[in-house]
Amino acid sequence: MSPEELDRWLPGAQVRTHHRRSARAEPDALWAAAATVRLDQTRTLGRLVRWRIPGTPGDRPFRDLLREYPFVVLDEGERWSLSGLAGHIWTLQRDYPRLNGAQDWCSWDERGTVRVLFGHWVDEGDDGRNELVSEARVEGCDVRAAARLRALWAVIGRFERLIGAEPLAAATRRAEAG
Repeated sequence: MSPEELDRWLPGAQVRTHHRRSARAEPDALWAAAATVRLDQTRTLGRLVRWRIPGTPGDRPFRDLLREYPFVVLDEGERWSLSGLAGHIWTLQRDYPRLNGAQDWCSWDERGTVRVLFGHWVDEGDDGRNELVSEARVEGCDVRAAARLRALWAVIGRFERLIGAEPLAAATRRAEAG
């Protein structure tokens, strides 16, 4: 998996985030550790997710969260996964459409909405350190949604760098601890 491969899924994204954390851990151990990080084991991100998706329990692992409504698994492999969602991400209503797979997500094109792509993978290093990578992309389905997305990102984008890597930090600590 790589950012270039994500371009095949969502090449015109107006918002892109990218986080990496390295660990002295085997790739499989790093991926396994990432699968166990729960929402309540992150400071701010877990609370934001639970606020934005009411009814989400704090003890839910991020991996499970990204596999269930309102998300959908788009593709996955041995040490990587792609998930997506679509809808009005700027409202407080939980009005996301129910997508039944990659084809539904790829063909989603409702006016005033966005498509969101989440990619997670392990990059194998040569120096005994491996990296856990997380990338998110968001694309407006029309000009109005793209403008709304830019306005929203102008407000919240500066905070993303502070909270977006919280699960990666927890996973790398766990993987190194064994």
